[in-house]
Amino acid sequence: MAAPARLTEAEIAARLEALPDWRIERGKLHKPFAFRDFVEAWGFMSAVALVAEAMGHHPEWSNAWNRVVVDLTTHDAGGLTPLDFDLAARMEQLAARRA
Repeated sequence: MAAPARLTEAEIAARLEALPDWRIERGKLHKPFAFRDFVEAWGFMSAVALVAEAMGHHPEWSNAWNRVVVDLTTHDAGGLTPLDFDLAARMEQLAARRA
């Protein structure tokens, strides 16, 4: 399977408009999430894991108590692709259900 096409800077800027709480950090799509407690954070990660596995696209992330810090990039493409923005949008939906 071929790697997805890497987005241009203009395409990245346009897609970021739909994800106002996300930013580009070190070339990756980045966002820290905060939840009520560890269980909520872990529940979010579990839900995202199922989506990510179905997409075949996995986040770089870390968890400490109620926080989940996410970085997205498509390693095969050497940068950001539509997959990163699609997964970020799904994460937003899943996080909203826990708010």
